[in-house]
Amino acid sequence: MKVMAQVAMVMNLDKCIGCHTCSVTCKQAWTNRAGVEYVWFNNVETRPGQGYPRRYEDQDRWRGGWVRNRRGRISLRTGGRGRRLMSIFASPVQPELSDYYEPWTYDYENLTRAPLGDDFPVARPKSLITGENMAITWSANWDDNLGGGPAGAMQDPIVEKVRRESEDKIRFDLENTFMFYLPRICEHCLNPSCMASCPSGAIYKRSEDGIVLVDQDKCRGWRQCITGCPYKKIYFNHKSGKAEKCTFCYPRVEVGIPTVCAETCVGRLRYIGVFLYDADRVTEAASVEDDQDLYEAQLDLMLDPEDPRVIAEARAQGIPEDWITGAQRSPVYALAKKYRIALPLHPEYRTMPMVWYVPPLSPIVDLLAEQGHDAEDPGTLFGAIEALRIPVEYLAELFTAGDTELVTDVLRKLAAMRSYMRGINLGKEPDGAIPASVGMTQESMYEMYRLMAIAKYEERYVIPTAHTEQAHDLEELGCSLDFDEGPGMYESGSVGEASGRPVPMAVESFHALKQRQSTDTMAAPDPGRSGQVNLLNWDGRGAPQGMFPPLSSDGEGTS
Repeated sequence: MKVMAQVAMVMNLDKCIGCHTCSVTCKQAWTNRAGVEYVWFNNVETRPGQGYPRRYEDQDRWRGGWVRNRRGRISLRTGGRGRRLMSIFASPVQPELSDYYEPWTYDYENLTRAPLGDDFPVARPKSLITGENMAITWSANWDDNLGGGPAGAMQDPIVEKVRRESEDKIRFDLENTFMFYLPRICEHCLNPSCMASCPSGAIYKRSEDGIVLVDQDKCRGWRQCITGCPYKKIYFNHKSGKAEKCTFCYPRVEVGIPTVCAETCVGRLRYIGVFLYDADRVTEAASVEDDQDLYEAQLDLMLDPEDPRVIAEARAQGIPEDWITGAQRSPVYALAKKYRIALPLHPEYRTMPMVWYVPPLSPIVDLLAEQGHDAEDPGTLFGAIEALRIPVEYLAELFTAGDTELVTDVLRKLAAMRSYMRGINLGKEPDGAIPASVGMTQESMYEMYRLMAIAKYEERYVIPTAHTEQAHDLEELGCSLDFDEGPGMYESGSVGEASGRPVPMAVESFHALKQRQSTDTMAAPDPGRSGQVNLLNWDGRGAPQGMFPPLSSDGEGTS
């Protein structure tokens, strides 16, 4: 048994409101430069829909992920080394710009500089690639809020598959229209097909935390990784000629701060924690014969962090003590393995993805309430799961390789939690029969409710800090470990704690979020500490605080 640590994420889809805040903040932090205008490391898809890039789940076309051969071994869907070598200089099996979208801006200058005339000037869309006028026909969130409609849903590869298997199971009449939001980032898989596809060995999986990265010095732009990734979460920078992907915000994670997408999430639907897993059994788990057995095989890889044998083995293999403790407190382990309500995205790709999802239940509650039923009565709720507005078959194709029984079990647990807590909140005696009906105790059901509904910041994000000599300073001058009250150890500067250096934005936003969650006042940067100016609270009169140096007694500005 080889024990290794993996940082992972769980997203509760019941809480996602499709606001795209995670996408925008990720875009500003990581892909706001030339060459990656079309790139979204994090995107939020409306399902059913085509996704981004469009129809990326159609592996018959895109050839991503792994397949099991007749000898019981897995190989890349694109073929062996010989076949991939033949296509190394021209790999046509990958999305084109039209499958993503042609990024654009607007000719705002025409609005402000157009000469006086009878017609109102317009800001035409202009391509960020060619600079020419263009017609907008597609984008990363083109299906936003329209995914359940017939026009968009019919293009969804999963809908096509389910309709072929059972024509009447999914209907798109107006009264039956359904939709939900699916945020997506790189899965940071245990068995990444992108890494196996790379001819130059530029993609690697970090041994300390399992984050998958692209070495920009080694990348030669072959783009085989784009073909190999079934989630299509590796992108080509057409300016640098290199591949780029989600980094799981590793400079932030290394100092104990959540990813940008998680920290800015409005719905607080993301959880970050640590798994301990048996690296020796990854290939065996990915090679099981039946696609529907892959979920259980992946769960079996996740080791119990409370098991004395696992703890002893982890220590023997050099895993730091705080990482072992972090795995024991990990919310992702609790949601995925302890309560078994978080599911991997498309396990049939055999990549062993490490971003998990709690499937949505809310639409069934809304539907029952509209029909005049007591939507959270356990008898009504359990009986209506099979008639869920989001078909169980659709969710199963997303999360369990088509195993509807697994999805139904998860939805029953979520429904039981709602019914059980509804009784308690109404002042009734707790009904122990409700958790018992789904194989849980009252104590475990309350713990699950607390984690999913009212967990605090430090419970949702259990991130051990990296054990490195110096954390990476990718975008900020200064390291968050050097700052007073930062999440880590502190090094004294010549005059006080890290005197004279600017506070990194990661630390500033860390404390702002902490203030916002623990006080009733508006969180704002402190100009005295960081040099940032808060224009949000400025009333427009005079100068905002911190904009200019304070005046000395003789009226001169101080330096």
